[in-house]
Order: sequence, then structure tokens, then C-alpha cells
Amino acid sequence: MNSALHVYIEDLYNHEGERVTIKGWLYSKRSSGKIAFLIVRDGTGLVQGVLIKGQTDDTALGAYDKVTQESSLIVTGTVRKEPRSVGGYELSIDGIEIVRVAEPYPIAPKEHGTAFLMDQRHLWLRSSRQHAIMRVRAELIRQARAFFDDRGFTLIDAPIFTPSACEGTTTLFETDYFGEKAYLTQSGQLYEEAACMAFGKVYCFGPTFRAERSKTRRHLIEFWMIEPEVAYATLDDVMNLAEAFVEHLVQSALANRRKELELLERDIAKLEKIKAPFPRLSYDEAAERLKTLSPEFKYGSDFGGTDESLLTEQFDKPFFVHRFPATIKAFYMKPDPQNPKLSLSADLLAPEGYGEIIGGGQREDQLDPLLKQLETHGLKRADFEWYLDLRRFGSVPHGGFGLGIERALAWICGLPHVRETIPFPRMLYRLRP
Repeated sequence: MNSALHVYIEDLYNHEGERVTIKGWLYSKRSSGKIAFLIVRDGTGLVQGVLIKGQTDDTALGAYDKVTQESSLIVTGTVRKEPRSVGGYELSIDGIEIVRVAEPYPIAPKEHGTAFLMDQRHLWLRSSRQHAIMRVRAELIRQARAFFDDRGFTLIDAPIFTPSACEGTTTLFETDYFGEKAYLTQSGQLYEEAACMAFGKVYCFGPTFRAERSKTRRHLIEFWMIEPEVAYATLDDVMNLAEAFVEHLVQSALANRRKELELLERDIAKLEKIKAPFPRLSYDEAAERLKTLSPEFKYGSDFGGTDESLLTEQFDKPFFVHRFPATIKAFYMKPDPQNPKLSLSADLLAPEGYGEIIGGGQREDQLDPLLKQLETHGLKRADFEWYLDLRRFGSVPHGGFGLGIERALAWICGLPHVRETIPFPRMLYRLRP
């Protein structure tokens, strides 16, 4: 085969009229009389190749006959513009080199059940839909980091192994740490609180784990969360930061991944509305609305998935619910000075029934109230002495939030379930592949 420049499919528009090589996999093939078509993918896109009997080399035609779906191959041909083809460009193929012929592919071009597709997740990732979702995910993560980096935040990685709970003792994964009990992290927040006292503005981004026996469309056992923490921040400061952050994520996805969102058939017009400011309701105001929408709702309880969905139907953009009852929030949340029965907390709920994508607020910055909260929540003081030190040595008001990448991605892409938002989801009863 004559040498030709290796290019990626996404860059073909720069090589119109040139002879190039694509290294990838066979996505599909078909023939019509003397003309044969194959679609090749290389991870950056799809391109259609054309072979014409009587014009194309017999060796290439023979290779075409042998390749099966997902066989790895190297194709060479001349690039030409073709608006009717996938990607807008086409290859007039003059050479095919087979790298490996694939066995019969288990995911046929037909409808498959979710359980089957999840069992084949390692292969399902090759589909155009999953490819689009993962590209949007990568964009969200890139933009999330850029948002905080550009605003002077310092990335401070939090540990995965922790000696104590952060979000509640009932959802911990316990493990042995050389003869001592340790747990997989539920959140990096406590460590970011320590870091913000050193650096002022910090964030962490990494996996978190919740041993929740939940099978809802919003829950994963392992998910990724980005968590900023800011010294001297009030509850309003936290909400302002979260508002700007979410607007940035959505508008960046529209600007840089519109093609993928369109492939997913996302209603772009709904995303275009996601601009600050976002509505803000107190918990009391939200509870009043829920009384008329859901008679079963009891004041003082946390919002369930149905409650959140009912509230989101009243808005076409994300909205905050703030000042939840202190009894339903974590031990570190600061009580509202105007009403100590409430906490300086806030959740951001996404519209269209998606519900909470951010939880955060202002932290308790005084030692004695924090000690009482540890006791109230049944947590061992010895496990938190280092955390209490933050209140002994130069404590200041501070706050932050956590955004779950998977929930945000499900909303932005318009997906019915979070299981498609992460390459290899871990859910209740789902540990493989």
C-alpha cells in the first residue's frame, strides 16, 4: 500500500482532495450493485468510504468482503466533500489493510434490553450515542476545572480513604486499613475546608462513594463530584458561585458540543435559557408549594425525588431552595442566626424533573456549636479532632458546594437515567464489567 498521511476523521475537512489514511474500526458496511460502502470510526468521528467494482483494486475489494462489524482496519483513500455523507466528507478508497477480523459482534443493529447493554458496557461504549454522551462528559469536566482555575482557585486533592463519615454513617463503605477501620470517601469537603484556610479558594474533583440501597434513575454508588470551598464565603456567596458555575457548564456544552447534543436529540432551546440569575426559594416557600402539589409531603422532611420533580415543573431553569431545617442537614452546616431551627444550606435543582444537582451552604465556623452537633449526630469526637482544630486556629466564615458530574450530565444531555453518564456505572447489584 502506498504511503499516505495518517489523519483523524475529525480533521478531514483540512485535507479535501488529499490521499490520507484512517486507522480505526468498521462501524458498518453495505453494498448496492457495483458500489460498496463502509463506515469507519476512529474515536473522533465517522466517515463513509466508497469502493467501486472495476475501479477499486481487487485486494481492497477482497478485504471489504472479509471485514466484519468492529474489525480493526486501516483504510487509505482520497478525501472529497460530500454533504450527504456522515460527517460531510467521504473517502474514495483505494486500499484496505485488515488489522484484526472481529468475531460476530454481540450488539446487533436492533433493539436490545438495558440489562443486556449494561452487561456489554465495554462494547456499548462504541455506539454513536454513548460516544456523544462521553464527549459531553469530557467537556463538562474540562470546563469545570477551567472555571475554577481561571478564578484563582487552587486544586487540592482530597483522600479516597477516610477515617470517619462526612455525609452520614449509614452510607459508608468500610474497609480494612492495616488493622484499622477506614471508609471510602463520601465527599472531599472536610479536607477542602482545611485547605481553604490555607489557600483561600480551593476545589477538589474526584470519585465519591455512597452505599445507598437505592435503584432510582438519579443514584449511582460511585460518582464524580467537584467541590469548591471558599474562606469568608456566606450562603449568598455560595449560591452566586454555584449559579455562575452551572451557567458556564451549560453554555460551554452548547458552544463546544452542540453536534453531540443534537445527536442525542436534546432540546437545545431549553438549554439556551439557562442563564443567571436563577430563582431562589426558601425551604418554607418550597414547602408551601408542595402542600398543594403533594398532600403527602410533611413540613420538616427532606425532599424526595417526586417532591423535587414536582417543584421543577414550575421552572424552566435551575432554582435554589435554601435554609432547610437543621435537623435534616449534616452536622457541619451552620444554623441560620435569624432562626436556629433552619440551616444556612442550599440545594440547586435542575428543571425538567431532574432535581438536585448541587448541595452546599455555609459551614459552622465556631467550636462549641460544632461539638454539640457531633454529639447530636452520634459522631465520635476523636475522629474529628483535626477538623475541630480548624475552629481553634483562625476560624472564619466559609462555605462551598458539591456538584455531581453525572446528575448534571444527565440533565444537560436529557438522559432518562444516570447509568449512561459514566463509562462503567456502579449501581445497586451492578459491579461488572
